[in-house]
Amino acid sequence: MTPVRSLARAMLSGIFVVSGARNFANPGRLVPTAKPITDRVTPLLERADPRIPTDTETLIRANSAVQFGAGLMLATGRFTRPAALVLAGTLIPVTLAGHPFWRNDDPVAKNNNQVHFLKNLGLFGGLLLAAADTEGKPGLRWRAGHRIGHSRRSVRRAVRTARREARIALRSASTARRLPG
Repeated sequence: MTPVRSLARAMLSGIFVVSGARNFANPGRLVPTAKPITDRVTPLLERADPRIPTDTETLIRANSAVQFGAGLMLATGRFTRPAALVLAGTLIPVTLAGHPFWRNDDPVAKNNNQVHFLKNLGLFGGLLLAAADTEGKPGLRWRAGHRIGHSRRSVRRAVRTARREARIALRSASTARRLPG
């Protein structure tokens, strides 16, 4: 891993590690802000599995724990692509709940929420780039396509060889019939 990638990943993940730890330790301060989003998600969670906790504080803690863990994985270079995707996923409800600038009547609050919304949008873009980064190595899609192309060429070669062998065998058989015996 290059030093630039390592530094960029550590910088990108820092906000998730710090806020994940802070919000896990003190989720109560976020409950009023998160409640409108968790109320919308609760029916989906209950349909998925009734054992999944649906209270707002527990959901905040779960999201915070995921952000902390995935942030550490991204920072340390472990499972960076899945960690970046997971962080991008956790950022969506946080942004929608925490920075709904479209609901603000106060121009100062609206501007503040809009700035934070756009900041989170930028983080989301950075996480998508981190999720797509193959560190200069060919990605899975390219490798699969390359293997398929290689296999097709091998099959074509085998077919040509088989046809050539069949023609040779046919000639040998017809020559053997002509010889007096």
